[in-house]
Amino acid sequence: MQEYWKEAGLTVERAQAREAVSINIRAKAWQRDLIDQAAERLGRSRSDFMLEAACRRAEDVLLDQAFFTVDQGTFAKFQELLDRPLPTTDKLRRLLKTRAPWDE
Repeated sequence: MQEYWKEAGLTVERAQAREAVSINIRAKAWQRDLIDQAAERLGRSRSDFMLEAACRRAEDVLLDQAFFTVDQGTFAKFQELLDRPLPTTDKLRRLLKTRAPWDE
């Protein structure tokens, strides 16, 4: 956790002060029960489980929203690479023939 604080430019004191907040949400009984069941399987509290899941999702959303700009020539090269078919290799053939675990 302290590594995150350093990356975010926070001192330990400021980060610890930020830890002492409450987050309140309303949930339906079946949602609470589902969360409790999963948390129990992992040996975690409901709060720890929910906070970890919410933070992981928040990081995913923020990282997926990265925006960058490039000049027209660089973008054309990028598009060309995306449109170019992959070379056929034995490894690619095996991958494409492999059934997905959820299809079995």
